[in-house]
Formats: sequence, C-alpha cells, structure tokens
Amino acid sequence: MGFSGFMRNYIEIRSTKDSLRIVERFVDDASEKYNFSEEIYGNIMIAAMEAANNAILHGNKNDADKYVKIRLIKDKNDLSLVIKDQGNGFDYNSIPDPTSPENIEKISGRGIFLMEKLSDKIEFLDNGSLVRLTFRLK
Repeated sequence: MGFSGFMRNYIEIRSTKDSLRIVERFVDDASEKYNFSEEIYGNIMIAAMEAANNAILHGNKNDADKYVKIRLIKDKNDLSLVIKDQGNGFDYNSIPDPTSPENIEKISGRGIFLMEKLSDKIEFLDNGSLVRLTFRLK
C-alpha cells in the first residue's frame, strides 16, 4: 500500500525488465483496495504486465533512460489502466493475427491478442504509444 493506506493511482517506471515487479505490486495494491474477484485480478494482472512489457521492449526499446507511465482510473463499474511509453508508437492495424495458421508459430503479436481477450475494451492512442485497457468490475 501507499502512504497512510492511500493507494497511488499512478506510477512511473524505468524501461527495464526489473521494473515489471513494480507493475505487479501496483496491480496487487489495486486488487487489495478494490477487492477484485480472482478472474478480474488475473485478467488485469496479465494484461497490465503485457502492456508494460510491450511499452518497455517495443516502445522504449529497453532504454533505461526512458519511462513508462501507468495510471489507474476507477469509476463506478469500470477500472482502466492507461500505459504510456516514450516511443514513436506503431500501427496497431498492422499487427498480424497470431491465431491465423501462418502465424501460429510466431511469438510476436501475442501480447496485444491477450490484452484484447482479457480486457473489455482496448484503445490505442498517440500513434500507439498509449494503450488504455478497460475492465468491467461488475
């Protein structure tokens, strides 16, 4: 938990694999505060880790001098995670479908596919350097 039982709704991490532990803790704290069901917790955790990993690896190119910003926005029935990197973005529509036969052996593209399946809504903004994942809590 954050200071005095107040959970932070925003973190900024360096673009290193070690920073993924901070993201995991951030989701754990949110789950504790908002009492996610096991299913919702699992969906949010996996999607958040995929989004943060993509931002570190593809967006910021593992440049430890660049940051990934993650904001949690909770309203009555939804929780959104907004993940922003300092990269140039990408064309979301050019990602190959990892379920099509010609791509079944390829590893790339699976993170976005997972995020789409686990969240209730996914949006790519700022040329793809910002992703917003929305989860219905009820």
